[in-house]
Amino acid sequence: MGDTQAIDIARLGAQGDGIADTPSGPVFVPYALAGERVQADVRGDRARLIAVIEASPERIAPVCRHFTHCGGCAVQHLRTPAYLAWKRELVTAAFAARGIDAPIGHVATVGLGARRRASFSARRTGRGVVLGFHESKGVDIVDLQECPVTASAIVRALPGLRRLVEPLMSRRAPGRVVVTLAANGLDVAIEDVPGDPSVEVREFLAREATALKLARLTLAGDTLYQATVPAVRFGTANVVLPARSFLQAAPAAEAEMVRLVTQAVGESKRVVDLFCGMGTFTFPLAHRAPVLAVDGDKSAITALANAANRTPGLKPIETKLRDLFREPLSVKELQGFDAAVFDPPRAGAATQAAALAASGVKTIVAVSCNPATLARDARLLIDGGFKLERVTPIDQFLYSPHIEAVAILRR
Repeated sequence: MGDTQAIDIARLGAQGDGIADTPSGPVFVPYALAGERVQADVRGDRARLIAVIEASPERIAPVCRHFTHCGGCAVQHLRTPAYLAWKRELVTAAFAARGIDAPIGHVATVGLGARRRASFSARRTGRGVVLGFHESKGVDIVDLQECPVTASAIVRALPGLRRLVEPLMSRRAPGRVVVTLAANGLDVAIEDVPGDPSVEVREFLAREATALKLARLTLAGDTLYQATVPAVRFGTANVVLPARSFLQAAPAAEAEMVRLVTQAVGESKRVVDLFCGMGTFTFPLAHRAPVLAVDGDKSAITALANAANRTPGLKPIETKLRDLFREPLSVKELQGFDAAVFDPPRAGAATQAAALAASGVKTIVAVSCNPATLARDARLLIDGGFKLERVTPIDQFLYSPHIEAVAILRR
């Protein structure tokens, strides 16, 4: 047991915890809000919320029965205006830490049920298979009965997915079930399961996949069942969805990112799309200008190239398979491009940003799910002669401490 005490919450931290300033230093209290007085079990710089003594006027009832138990959401208990202000401040603070007084726009939002992809954990227990997200600050899996942030088609499938994965699960390490709502059905990928299933198990999986009307079922990347080829739509292109491929979390957020990117690129004559994935931005951009699309994921580049060959009415799309972390496009290779888009993983693209800063590219649009690395890369570009025009936060990770952002820079 820790030390039970009444403490005052001064502010909301970057991970969504309430922070109390105590004589021994800051104490982080999950699910507490700024301005509240709470009773908490304090252990060092962490505390467990026991009761709210004086509630903030910004406190509201959460939208999900699993909130505070499930670790998927951190902030469901904050009124929308204050919640959006907190999200915006995450981006503002990241740029301020790099000495950038960034022009941050209003937060673009998505509604409930917007997430089209979810990565669930599953494990066999004495009560059967549990399927859901890990509990907050714990290792147990919360057996989900609802998830308001996830697409209803995925939530409705949860009971059937428990039945489907039951013969594959052990009591030891949890398996992973990644469910994607494609344009033509659910694409289910099972990962981290030991051993090779028997013929009988494979037949069972195929029957259950049929009953669930899945588009596709894969196990460790191998297709076990496929009723149709899962596809997504980027611009006017239908792109076949490779197993284990990256996809933006929410279609509404993706649409806003595409709008910002294409608007910023404008009438550029030639565009390079770096970390292009399957072509989220490539295809909308190719309605206006020729595009060089570069990524290190072979399956994504192949899917993009195949879709480009099938889609009429586009400017030329050239694809290049390349690990941009190990070998970014050089200043010489960037010659002839007047606009660049880059959307790297959370680690950002410092080396590629440095090359862009030294290039003749005039307009750069940087997209990132990590404000800290986005600000770092923007600092490199600003130091190279670019001006940060604006940054738009996009809250596609509803109720979590994560925030997407689109930054527009011009030389």
